[in-house]
Amino acid sequence: MMNRLNNESWRDWYSSLAKPEWTPNASTISAIWTLLYPIIFVTYAYVFAKVIKKKYPKHVAVPFFLNLIFNFAFTPIFFGLKNIPFATIDILAVWVTIVWSAVAIWRYSKWTAILQIPYLVWVSITSILQIWIAIYN
Repeated sequence: MMNRLNNESWRDWYSSLAKPEWTPNASTISAIWTLLYPIIFVTYAYVFAKVIKKKYPKHVAVPFFLNLIFNFAFTPIFFGLKNIPFATIDILAVWVTIVWSAVAIWRYSKWTAILQIPYLVWVSITSILQIWIAIYN
């Protein structure tokens, strides 16, 4: 509805933004998320299952849960609302909750913590990109 009102698609809007030369193209971004989402799904499902079975304390699942909320909120905030400052805060919250998740799970499952590294690397890159976009737009 919002796109119809301003007659500008999210693709047109995103294309119009100032971005650094190193900005990944859409197919690269899509490929990276295609690789990351199965890792996220498996590790997060593992953590939630262990918490539900009372093998891990509930507090271990908190950063994983918050990360999912922040991760899924980014697209509607950035591309739907076109709210660059709020999207920047959100992506930083995604980054913080990945680090928090790895720290929280380390004691219980080192492999789960280690599998957060590719996600952290990618979100670090996208956070820098988002901050750049926020500064120059």
